[in-house]
Amino acid sequence: MIKFGTSGWRGLIARDFTFANLRLATQGIADYLRAELADPGSVIHGRRPRVILGHDTRFLGREFALAAAEVLTANGLEPLLCDRPTPTPVIAYTIRHRRAIGGLNLTASHNPAEYQGLKFSPANGAPAPPEATRLIETRIAALAANHWSGPSTVVGTFRCPTFDPQPAYFRQLHRLIDFAALKRARLKVVVELMYGTGRGYLDTLLEETGARVTRLHAEPNPLFGGHHPEPSAAGMAAAWGCLLEQRAHLALGLDGDADRFGIVDRDGTWLTPNQVLTLALYHLKKNRGWTGAVVRTVPTSHQVDAVAQLYGVPVRETPVGFKYIGALMESEPIIVGGEESGGLSIKGHVPEKDGVLACLLMAELVAVEGKSLGRILQALAQQIGQFHTDRINVAIPPERKEALLSRLGAGLDAIGNAKVERLITTDGFKFLLAQGEWVAFRASGTEPLIRCYLEARSPARLARLRGACRRLLAAA
Repeated sequence: MIKFGTSGWRGLIARDFTFANLRLATQGIADYLRAELADPGSVIHGRRPRVILGHDTRFLGREFALAAAEVLTANGLEPLLCDRPTPTPVIAYTIRHRRAIGGLNLTASHNPAEYQGLKFSPANGAPAPPEATRLIETRIAALAANHWSGPSTVVGTFRCPTFDPQPAYFRQLHRLIDFAALKRARLKVVVELMYGTGRGYLDTLLEETGARVTRLHAEPNPLFGGHHPEPSAAGMAAAWGCLLEQRAHLALGLDGDADRFGIVDRDGTWLTPNQVLTLALYHLKKNRGWTGAVVRTVPTSHQVDAVAQLYGVPVRETPVGFKYIGALMESEPIIVGGEESGGLSIKGHVPEKDGVLACLLMAELVAVEGKSLGRILQALAQQIGQFHTDRINVAIPPERKEALLSRLGAGLDAIGNAKVERLITTDGFKFLLAQGEWVAFRASGTEPLIRCYLEARSPARLARLRGACRRLLAAA
């Protein structure tokens, strides 16, 4: 079964993600695009049928991309392939910049090296919305039932026009980032590239400002050095050590396809994506004077809400998945949108996660205020209080999962000794507690897990909530 999740279809290489399955999925997308081209009510009706193609540094990335190009060409579409492994946000921007009808990106993002993935984006560069992926999945299933077989020359031999997307993307970031402030600051930065697509993007842009840049893991490696290409606290450990040794201002990291970010402050503190989104809103509102709303997902910290309230900014809440954030960014003025898993974009940019942009924005904030990010957060805490977050995954046998979800859906009077004030069911079950604290439960779509997100106003209260949630799930 080929199913599109919150960010495309992913599978194990050679078991699920095969050339045959990729061709099948690409044919489903091609049929969808051809139907849209023929529809007078579609935004792409009458456009040149150009499709942007890209891939990350994973095993057989270019070969998979060429196989997709062959299927697209057979359908009368015009694939245009990025000339090297390319960040997801660069592909998203290129789709819009070149007025393409869509884009296919061969990437499994921050997943382990044994995974590959296919991400489809429509003409606005955002992740494909559920209504589009449902149609594509239905078409793929019909093709499979009819034993569809498409073109298949020798792997890697199909020829497809290529281009360099970097110059246009660099011009876009020069419009969005205050490079003059960065040039004045002359920052010292460690850049963790995780063997991925960010090389030649984040590091090069920083060097343009005169920053002293130390690159880590800049060479392409389909095995990612034996680690997950994820800029979490653990993934940024080498950058943390290098930062302290060199007394740098920041360590900035990107995941394998450069749509997620990792930020380490000058004292070695890894900042959570929640804190980075909070800082981005603070900076764009206070220092730039931007107007609009802020959008976050259900399990993202209410620290964002507190800063929004401080500056009179409306807050929008969406289900998990940047496609929902992107849809709002397309429909109303949004200063910044983000999620707790490490995605962020801002007004005037693509409705897609951009780790390169997020890293540069944090460097800009340090340059503009002349303070560490930690000091800025401490000053904010004096106005809005402390916020402490956590996420725990609890294994739940499939036979108990539905009963637990039914119980949560019926509502809870309390979690531990904390009274529930309100239940939100936008995505999973989110229980609002007193003093702005909350707990959210979401079932994993791929594993027998319940994900539990928590936020409290002190470490002690967070520990009590964590224990209460574990007891609640264990008793299910």
